[in-house]
Amino acid sequence: MSLVRAQELQETRLKIVQCLGAAAEYKDNETGLHVIRMSNYAKIIAIAAGYSSREANDLLHAAPMHDVGKIGIPDAILCKPGALTADEWRVMQQHSEIGAKIIGNHTSRMLRMAASIALGHHEKWDGSGYPNRLARDDIPHAARIVAIADVFDALTSVRPYKNAWSPEDAAAHIRSESGKHFDPELVEIFMECLPQILEVRAQWMDEDVIHRG
Repeated sequence: MSLVRAQELQETRLKIVQCLGAAAEYKDNETGLHVIRMSNYAKIIAIAAGYSSREANDLLHAAPMHDVGKIGIPDAILCKPGALTADEWRVMQQHSEIGAKIIGNHTSRMLRMAASIALGHHEKWDGSGYPNRLARDDIPHAARIVAIADVFDALTSVRPYKNAWSPEDAAAHIRSESGKHFDPELVEIFMECLPQILEVRAQWMDEDVIHRG
């Protein structure tokens, strides 16, 4: 296989998984740019954390599928403008397990990573997350990276229920959750990588943020 052909296949694979991730985001009234931004944030953090180029590219391709399980959540819950009831929240939490089931079991290293991220990106360092209340190193490393990238992008994006936070406020929140929600070592790496992350954010900013900015 030629290098050009291999590059084409790599780019096609990335576009496919980005489209799959974007499908879930549109169902949740988010834009497809979210999955592009957060997956690139995750790659930047991964490289700084010591991932090889191949491993970081696998993460770039896997991360867009982190919330694909939202496809299986009823619209009445997923798009509810107000607070969820306890029963609704339990249904909402099922999207992690649904996502892992949608991705399935594969020999592909990237798809195995994608399934572990879908299942584990809402786990928390202190064990208070879901669905399995994993803690610390029991949480897959890639899922710990995506947790930071996902929360930072969610905070700095406009949602129907909130305005976008400033990057400074969002970064301060990430730091305040070090050792609770997030892996402390990865929080420090995230802070060091923040200038690169903000470059990605500027490149792929949502129109509503641009218009308000």
